[in-house]
Amino acid sequence: MDCCDPPKPKGPGHLPLDEALARIAATYGPVTGVETVPLSQAKGRILAESVTSPIDVPPAAVSAMDGYAYRTPAGAAAGPLRLTVVGRVPAGTVFPGTVGEGEAVRIFTGAPVPAGADTVVMQEVCRAEEGAVVVETPPARGANIRDAGEDMKAGAVVLTPGKRLRAQEVGLAAAVGRSSVQVRQRLKVVLFSTGDELCEPGRPKPDGAIYDANRYTIAAQLAALDVEVEDLGILRDRPEVVREALAEASRRGHVVVTSGGVSVGEEDHVKAAVASLGSIDMWRLALRPGKPLALGRVGEAIFLGLPGNPVSAMVTFMLVGRPLLLRLMGADEVRTPRSLVVAGFAFRKGAGRREFLRARIETGPDGRPVAYKFENDSSGVLTSMVEADGLVDVPAEDTEINPGDMVAFLPFGGLFG
Repeated sequence: MDCCDPPKPKGPGHLPLDEALARIAATYGPVTGVETVPLSQAKGRILAESVTSPIDVPPAAVSAMDGYAYRTPAGAAAGPLRLTVVGRVPAGTVFPGTVGEGEAVRIFTGAPVPAGADTVVMQEVCRAEEGAVVVETPPARGANIRDAGEDMKAGAVVLTPGKRLRAQEVGLAAAVGRSSVQVRQRLKVVLFSTGDELCEPGRPKPDGAIYDANRYTIAAQLAALDVEVEDLGILRDRPEVVREALAEASRRGHVVVTSGGVSVGEEDHVKAAVASLGSIDMWRLALRPGKPLALGRVGEAIFLGLPGNPVSAMVTFMLVGRPLLLRLMGADEVRTPRSLVVAGFAFRKGAGRREFLRARIETGPDGRPVAYKFENDSSGVLTSMVEADGLVDVPAEDTEINPGDMVAFLPFGGLFG
């Protein structure tokens, strides 16, 4: 059984995660304009218009498979049918005549069903003869035909504003004849880290220094959201330096994201600088890892201050930063993906603080996914994020998890995209 650090009481200003997300939903909306982009550049963008189909898709009844199209004979028995083959219709062509009773047309997937035909039989259950085809077991009338408009009807709204365009939405727009779409302009995010102890990767590291990992993990998470990122590097722990950088960043982006400097230490100057230039609207969450998070405004820009510990920075970005930025981008779906899995571990904690445990997923003997908690709970152990597949969500009111319990799991695959 794993036990966490002794629970600390939730103090004033320690906001529950759900309340923080509700405030974000009530406060923030799209901040970018609209532009038109070709479909080849639309993936990952936020749709800013309704897309209506001007056509039926498919535009006519078509065959669902390779085979033979024929008219079902009146009073046909269940036994074999011998049909005279009168033509051939590949996809992209139209049979010029009408199929009569006792006749069939060789047809291929996606080809329009000839006039007069009401059924398609798959080629695997047919026997071809000279100039004819024998259908050993005729299918039901109407089999293997996709009706006109089965996928989309002319005049139907097929995509709505706020949809984050994936490959399938891009394909859908193409299927109704669109070569371009209106989307939200990309969100501009200005990013920097703070701390005299930080050193840029690739450079000699002085004694007492650490390489700055946070800026790179956050930048990678931002890239998954398809936003424009301007990286200002590492700022020293000097009040005047931090304040000047924040003021400049607020003029260059829609959002300013920092790592570190929002706790209560004497060298944590970011929070004070934000308060002097704008406002701190939320500070400190009833959350582990990730308590010291700040959200507010600097000038016209939104400010998001992430914790300095690497795991805390990543987790709070996933839980708070991602839905915040998606709202600012104009997305209509900002929820964190989750599923239920079986706990393969024991865990206890104090009530009052929501915790997210790093866990890997394995397939259990019954085929169900089982979560196994990473042993080290420290918010400074970045290897835990590499070895884990996602996070187990332990609600504030829950104090115990036992093996076999069903728990909510947030997969990294959904959180990073």
